[in-house]
Amino acid sequence: MSGTTARDLIHRVSEAQTPDIDDLVSLLAARDERDVREIFLAADAARKRFMGDGVLLRGIVEFSSFCSNTCFYCGLHGGNARITRYRMSAPEILRSAAAIAAQGIRTVVLQSGEDECLDARWLAQVVQEIKRDHDMAVTLSVGERPRGEYALWREAGADRYLLKIESSDPDLYRSLHVRRTLDTRLQCLEDLAELGYQVGSGIMVGLPGQTIRHIAGDIRFFAENAFDMIGIGPFIPHPETKFRDEGRGDVALTLKTVALTRLVTRDSHLPATTALGSMDRDYRQDGLKAGANVLMPNFTPLEYKKMYEIYPGKRCISEPTGACGICMEGLVEAIGRNIDHSRGDTRKVKSGLPG
Repeated sequence: MSGTTARDLIHRVSEAQTPDIDDLVSLLAARDERDVREIFLAADAARKRFMGDGVLLRGIVEFSSFCSNTCFYCGLHGGNARITRYRMSAPEILRSAAAIAAQGIRTVVLQSGEDECLDARWLAQVVQEIKRDHDMAVTLSVGERPRGEYALWREAGADRYLLKIESSDPDLYRSLHVRRTLDTRLQCLEDLAELGYQVGSGIMVGLPGQTIRHIAGDIRFFAENAFDMIGIGPFIPHPETKFRDEGRGDVALTLKTVALTRLVTRDSHLPATTALGSMDRDYRQDGLKAGANVLMPNFTPLEYKKMYEIYPGKRCISEPTGACGICMEGLVEAIGRNIDHSRGDTRKVKSGLPG
């Protein structure tokens, strides 16, 4: 680290309004066990200071595996003819939301591929019915859509929207997709914020062509945009994608990315992602120790779980619906934390959203 200690760099990136790229690169590249431990301890202290010891649960319902995109990292891409596609009905989605509410979880995440046949008014009705029946937040994650549809869903009661950036570098972003540009993604994120959503984004660590400097740029991008939620997980190659022969993302680098994101964003909600739990072992506890404060149990009906194959080896696809939510308490208590049963709305003062 050229004579500068890890502790010095940690202090600099934690205090800077816009963290220095070179400082972030140095910390991401750290291999000395003592330096890495310093990063994790600092991130955990920041998590405790800004977010407390509670771990929030968000129940995921993957309601459609149809997708019109060709993203080289995702098994749901439109060119994959080897997977079975499905769309859940409104009653199925509502039953899943009820199962989430029955476990005291107060956020449902409705997620799908970018399904070009998705009826915006149909989804608005689903959101309205969930909000009518349950005291819970509704998060949508259905990709890039026209601003008018985002507005319709917001008016229906949707509280949050997840739209991962994958890379804030235009050239790298272009290399991961067909006919997709970073500018369009950024415009969608801007539209969502202007409409009053609590906005989430995120990246994968270990994508082909991605360097540590790219990741450092992404961390600074998160700091500059004050996202309410940020998801960071390792890249896992799917055998039916262009990146089938690429290696998996490095867990240690992923955890450092989570930790540094906590240090620079302070009070963003950061999940210990399902992808972290789907590597050679379950690293979600490690993610929680590195600054994360959210877990995302899967409530997709069992008959559909295996069909929503973004990447192979996904955790918890054989367990009965809702079993993930039950096991979370033990996972959290084992590291001295507790489940937070609140809605877990944004901590960002800038958003001015209702709690």
